[in-house]
Amino acid sequence: MKVDIILSGVGGQGILSIAAIIGEAALKEGLYMKQAEVHGMSQRGGDVQSNLRLSDQPVASDLIPTGQADLIISLEPMESLRYLPYLKKEGWLVTNARPFVNIPDYPDMETIHAELDRLPKKVVLDVEAIAKEAGSVRAANIVMLGAATPFLGIAYSKIENGIRHIFGRKGEEVVDMNLKALRKGYDVAQRLQ
Repeated sequence: MKVDIILSGVGGQGILSIAAIIGEAALKEGLYMKQAEVHGMSQRGGDVQSNLRLSDQPVASDLIPTGQADLIISLEPMESLRYLPYLKKEGWLVTNARPFVNIPDYPDMETIHAELDRLPKKVVLDVEAIAKEAGSVRAANIVMLGAATPFLGIAYSKIENGIRHIFGRKGEEVVDMNLKALRKGYDVAQRLQ
């Protein structure tokens, strides 16, 4: 088992929380893991990207070579396009449909969606709208994680336990809201595949 994942978005969207939950679940699954993070800016709005490599064998490098990612998880559609050269031909893209417009010359959304439409294996969803249904727009990253869970090679229950571990200190209400967001994202992805 080997899964190479690129997580992308902008600062403040919760990319690193997704990485922490997947990492926790992978360790509980008995997998090896390497992670590399790139922070474009430490404040909200800068490019944030993380390479996450999971395997049942030791992992030598924490960086994913071009054309070798099995999965791209992106909370921002333009950022998902930035990392497409890393995606395998048979790889999956799971991305947010709604942009985080943080630059004055942000590309036209029709152009971005036309590029996304060309991909054969993708799940494109409005994670903010789904998170709102789950109880909080702040859980948009967890909706995205739920949508990506079928492609991780890790049992759904282990991802749930990762959420309990990472958010447990924030109280049961926060854990429950995130578990609900995870399920909603997972269910939507099942219908879109």
